[in-house]
Amino acid sequence: MTVQSDPHSATSLDVASRDTKGTSRTTGALVRKIRTGAPVVPFLVYVILVLGVPTGTIVAFAFRSNTGRFTWSNIHTILGTTAQTLEFRTGFENSLKLAVVTAVIPGVLGTIIAYAISTSEHPAFKRITAATSGVLAQFGGVNLAFMFIATLAATNGLVTKWLAAIGLDPWNHGFDLYKFWGVAFVYMYFQIPLMVLIITPAFAGLRPAWREAAEGLGASRWRFWRHVGIPVLTPAILGSMFLLFGSGFSAYATAEALTGGTISITPIQIGSILQGNVIAGEQNIAYALAFAMIVILLVSVVIYVLLRRRTSRWLL
Repeated sequence: MTVQSDPHSATSLDVASRDTKGTSRTTGALVRKIRTGAPVVPFLVYVILVLGVPTGTIVAFAFRSNTGRFTWSNIHTILGTTAQTLEFRTGFENSLKLAVVTAVIPGVLGTIIAYAISTSEHPAFKRITAATSGVLAQFGGVNLAFMFIATLAATNGLVTKWLAAIGLDPWNHGFDLYKFWGVAFVYMYFQIPLMVLIITPAFAGLRPAWREAAEGLGASRWRFWRHVGIPVLTPAILGSMFLLFGSGFSAYATAEALTGGTISITPIQIGSILQGNVIAGEQNIAYALAFAMIVILLVSVVIYVLLRRRTSRWLL
């Protein structure tokens, strides 16, 4: 007796088998993706809570009136030119000037120091310099302000007394620790090490083969840096300066502790408003100021990312 197989049953079994295998592969791929992305979840939660929620709150209140309605009046106030609102515009101008000064000067000095580090043949010197830069780049705020007050104060500053003893008292030559250039000078204390940390890897990315090829073609060291080194490093240097710009633009604790809030910059104005020093009906001005700072910092970060992408073509 011959048993004939049903072709329709065989086909159904094949389809079911393929569906089962496909589902298994899909499930396996999903599990692998979950395992790969699971370690990132705590970081995303942290970013949302620490960065996303405060930023959303700032944006919401920057365009909210005292009655809870949408308004542009807060933005108009901080950008106004009337006698009452001109202080906010002056604060932005001073903050931008301070950020530019503490980005360009430390950027140049930090680049020179990074070049000296990258060309040094002493590993111990490189390690010590890198460790010192890492510490000094994070040494800001109240501690830094009091350190400079104890060092360069007008009457009791230690270094001021030493310089005055030899007739070089800086306060007699226009220096003022509590004004714009005094604050900029203090900012450079942590901006220069920060620049060193950021730009040193770029110098390490310069390939020795490029210099060897230039020397083989008869180029001097100056011609190598003029036609190869500097053009390749320029995007990295400019991008690092934009990071310094953001750091100097948003710094608050150092200037507040150093000057007692007498210098007109936006971070100090925000702190003053949040402490209750505000005209009735303008409680949300601080949020508008913070929103404007976020926009400026966002632009600087975007420029840095674009320059970093250009740098990665050659140095990474």
